[in-house]
Parts: sequence; C-alpha cells; structure tokens
Amino acid sequence: MSITALITPWYRRISPRAGAGSFRSGSVDATPILDHESAAITQLVDRSRRHASSDDPLAALETAHAIIRDEVRAVYALAENTPASRTLTRGFGSCSQRLAILESVARSIGVETRVRALLIDRSFWYPRFPRVGFVLPDRILLAWPEFDIDGWRPASELFGPIGCRGGGSFTNLGSETLFEAAGRCAVDWDGHTDGGEFDLSRFVLADYGYFANRDTAFHELGQTLCAPSRLVADPVLRRIAA
Repeated sequence: MSITALITPWYRRISPRAGAGSFRSGSVDATPILDHESAAITQLVDRSRRHASSDDPLAALETAHAIIRDEVRAVYALAENTPASRTLTRGFGSCSQRLAILESVARSIGVETRVRALLIDRSFWYPRFPRVGFVLPDRILLAWPEFDIDGWRPASELFGPIGCRGGGSFTNLGSETLFEAAGRCAVDWDGHTDGGEFDLSRFVLADYGYFANRDTAFHELGQTLCAPSRLVADPVLRRIAA
C-alpha cells in the first residue's frame, strides 16, 4: 500500500456499495456549503442578473461563471466543506470550491442542482504535477455538479455539448482547470465519445452516483484527505496557484 493511500479515507479504497448515492433528485435548498442566502452570494447573483445577456437563467449562470473565473483565483485548496460565500469573499479556491459558488448561484435563481460523486485516479493531475505526481493521493473524490435546465446538465455541458467551442482541446495544463474549461470545453466522464480527445472516462475509478448536494456526498464518503492530513496540507496548498 502506498503512503498516499494511508492518508485517504479507507472506505474509498473499496468498491461502492450497491445503490450508493442512488438519490437522483436535486434541490434549491441552502446548505452549509451552498449558502446562497449569504450576502456575498446574493450580491453575485444580482451582478450576474444585471449583466446577463437575457433573463434566461442560463445566461445568468454563464455570467456568474465568468465573474467567478476572473475574480476567484484558482488554487489547490483541500477543505471541501468551505462555504461558497467564504471562497467568494476571500477571492481564491479550488476547482471544486469555485463550482460550489456556481451551484449556489443556480439554487438562488431557482435552478436545482445535485452532484455526482466520482473517484478519479491521480494520474489525471500528472500534467499539473509533472515531477511530484507520486505524492498526490492515489484516488481523489470529485463532486461533479449537475444543473436542472431543460433536463439535467453536467457542469461541463452547461454551456454547450461535449467538445470545445471555437476549437482546441482540454489538456489540464496551465491556467485552465476543470472550472475554467466548463466555460469553453465540455469533457466526457462516461466514455460517450469512445476514446476521443474529450473522453476522460479512463481516469474514473468508481462512480458513487448522485447526491442531492455536495454536503451529503462529503458527509457520506468523506473528503480526499483525512482531517489530520488536511490540517497540515491545506494551509500550504491553498497558497499555490493552479
């Protein structure tokens, strides 16, 4: 067993339980993480609606995504239970934490959200850590949001179908994280594109299904690192730009 396996919750080293995360409905309720009734999120919603190209909720979400992309710096923070309002106020957060802000905006304007819990192999992040990839946790839990706009849309396909609008591809290099890519490229976690350049299904080790919110997913499955490891690593990693 690797050292990195020892610092991750033990229950993600086994196969998902039958029916785990089978709850498929979302909601617009506020949660401790998705605290859309907070002043910071309310102000972001007002800005997004004011500058959106139309009254369509999707237009407001696209505007909110652009604001978050430009004003919340991407870092390697680890504390998944950070309230969205805090991430927004302090101006930096991980890909997952910034997605939580977008989910909060969606819920505030009446769009239901849910998350799909995917266990991703650490090799997905090797392009970002070419020399020290071996120190990454061997398996990383990803809470991938979906939005109920004319049916459930994964975060990557919120603004367009699988592929990159305007050409190009997603490489997981440089400043374009999964959050940034959602505004330009739709990736494929399910192998629908059968090994194409947007097919990331080879990195998916387990699928724990759907949860009504990310709070429930992390409560039931735990976070990528155990609490003592996060206390040591998070203050360091959240200072490193993604």
